Amino acid sequence: MKLSFIGLGVQGKYLAINLAQAGHDLMVYDLRPGPLAELASHGAKIAGNGREAGAHGEIISICVLDDDQLRTVVLGDQGVLAGAARGSIIAVHSTVEPATIALLADAAAARGVELLDAPVSGSEPGARNKTMAHMVGGSVAAFARCRPIFAVSGPNVIHTGPSGTGIRAKLAHQIMVCLNMLSAYEGMQLGVAAGVSPEILEQVVGAGSAQSRIGDRWSKRKLHAQAREVFYKDLRLCLKYAHDLKLPLPGAALAQQLLDRIVILADQP
Repeated sequence: MKLSFIGLGVQGKYLAINLAQAGHDLMVYDLRPGPLAELASHGAKIAGNGREAGAHGEIISICVLDDDQLRTVVLGDQGVLAGAARGSIIAVHSTVEPATIALLADAAAARGVELLDAPVSGSEPGARNKTMAHMVGGSVAAFARCRPIFAVSGPNVIHTGPSGTGIRAKLAHQIMVCLNMLSAYEGMQLGVAAGVSPEILEQVVGAGSAQSRIGDRWSKRKLHAQAREVFYKDLRLCLKYAHDLKLPLPGAALAQQLLDRIVILADQP
């Protein structure tokens, strides 16, 4: 299949590599020459802009950082919609505001293009190891068409419902991730201060009612350098959307304030 992929960051680069290694006719675009060269070494074609990538792909996947980047790459003069053919699909893997997804889905539909909100969970290790989870909002037909492409990077591809439900599910998911990190951090702090080793605590957590993927591997969970920035952005989106729904989320607000403590980066001891 002819595919395009835009946004070759920490996560997107490996999602794109997976597609290239699966044998698809892949075209990629990013502003940085380094990841473009790496994808070229895997056989991918290089686009000069989003428009060219949009014209190439039957399915155009986008994994950029935030709302501003997403709007530019889709709606800009040299953006995806300027080149995408009728009947093609744009799959947005970025975590952004639900309002942005609605805006772009309407703009795409006006040009005969369908936009799926298809955020992912798993970060760089999940993309490398092909264990990503996709949560996908959009029509049943578009989901069925994209599912084999998404499954290249992980078996858990979940149709959440109509357009916009994928990103809403991702925001709910991110709140739970961050609160799990907060609870694991405080529990480990107490246990270690009391003289219990982290390895024993992980065994206790894994066997007890506090079991979680985060707690099970707390001492081995080292995240990429941009992780705090990404989690802060995601929680900002969560809290803004909750405010729109008149829903108080004090735990999420506290987790955002404590990200410097609870998000352990790969270069930390």
